[in-house]
Amino acid sequence: MRGLRASLVFGMSISMAALMGSSAWAQMDSNVVAEVGGVKLTTGDLERAESSRLLQARYTYYQAQSKALEDLVEKTLLEQKAKSENLTVTQLIDRDIKSQVKDPTEDQMKVYYEGLGTDQPYEAVRDKILEKIRQVRTDRIRAAYVNKLREQSKVIIALAPPTAEVQMANTNTIGSKSAPVMLVEFADYECPYCQKVAPDIKKLESEYGGKLAVTYKDFPLPMHSHAEKAAEAARCAGKQGKFWEMHDTVFHSKELEVDELKAQARTLNLDGAQFDKCLDSGETAAAVQQDRQEGVQLGLTGTPSFFVNGHFFSGALDYNMLHQVIDQELAQPVQQAAVTAKK
Repeated sequence: MRGLRASLVFGMSISMAALMGSSAWAQMDSNVVAEVGGVKLTTGDLERAESSRLLQARYTYYQAQSKALEDLVEKTLLEQKAKSENLTVTQLIDRDIKSQVKDPTEDQMKVYYEGLGTDQPYEAVRDKILEKIRQVRTDRIRAAYVNKLREQSKVIIALAPPTAEVQMANTNTIGSKSAPVMLVEFADYECPYCQKVAPDIKKLESEYGGKLAVTYKDFPLPMHSHAEKAAEAARCAGKQGKFWEMHDTVFHSKELEVDELKAQARTLNLDGAQFDKCLDSGETAAAVQQDRQEGVQLGLTGTPSFFVNGHFFSGALDYNMLHQVIDQELAQPVQQAAVTAKK
């Protein structure tokens, strides 16, 4: 899964959605981008027809923007600090960063050398090893220094991820759909990243209470042979009022064979015969495929994929990243979630 630069993306920020009023969105929707035989095609038409091709492209561009903006923020913070002390940036870095870097011992470099698995003798690569370790330590000290500057300064990031509209009718949602923050997860029960983030989401649900609602959507990946049946099992449990209990149990156990799913259903005191019939007959398969098709139409390519008040985040977000995203949304003066229910 793709990594994210959390320090930029999830810092103290302002969502672009909150900066744009409904009239601005309406204007964007009506902007004419082409005309064919007298028929005008608008931005809105393009979004609706080609959303699966545009969301991931915009997210990739957003990530490139985020990286560039992070570098610019860091440069600005260093310049401001240097100016406040009548120093050049180079002088500041030499004094506060490079002077703190300690060279590794000879033994430490030899241990590093052994890990390289190279046929070259130690003496031939010693200087390169020394330079590499110096750079790693410099980068670490610089990152901590810049983070401290960020804490001392008022840094507001207005760059936001792309948004998309997600179907919310007939979904498995825990919490009120009118909560200030709606987190929608497209996931796969066999995906190791989804398994890893599942307890983080539970922790967030407990921490934020009524401020956060979580919706789970199935997006079983083709390479995971057990994912689809596990998704059906959770929905079969849902028919007996225990979707979330089965959801949590399966993610925790990672036991996805049909017999294992049936055994887990019994630990939840479900009607075993009813559950088995539901699972064996594929009674909930169509609902699973409906979620998956929506994900395909949105252009999703992997799991987990998140929409937080409509803002798209792709990759293995951890507890800290999700926490900061939710705090960011709660900090908005007006909630303008792009997640809407379609009847």
